Amino acid sequence: MDASSPLARIAAEPGKMGGKPVIRGRRVTPAMVLTMLSNGASREAVLEAYPVLEPDDIDACLLYAARSSELAAARGLTIAAE
Repeated sequence: MDASSPLARIAAEPGKMGGKPVIRGRRVTPAMVLTMLSNGASREAVLEAYPVLEPDDIDACLLYAARSSELAAARGLTIAAE
């Protein structure tokens, strides 16, 4: 992946957060950020809750979610409502 791509900010690291993707090597996952946003938190609130993040990290999480959704749909996967 191109290092200038927003998605370069997100990578899975063995032994960190159970191998889940994390943002810039921090112990913050895209899912943590996306959950806050989906519950109505502002970008500012996310950055306040996770001071190690940068505004571009939020954009990377949104792109990550979009790409993950496209990939899941291409594979015929669906996400059930809870």
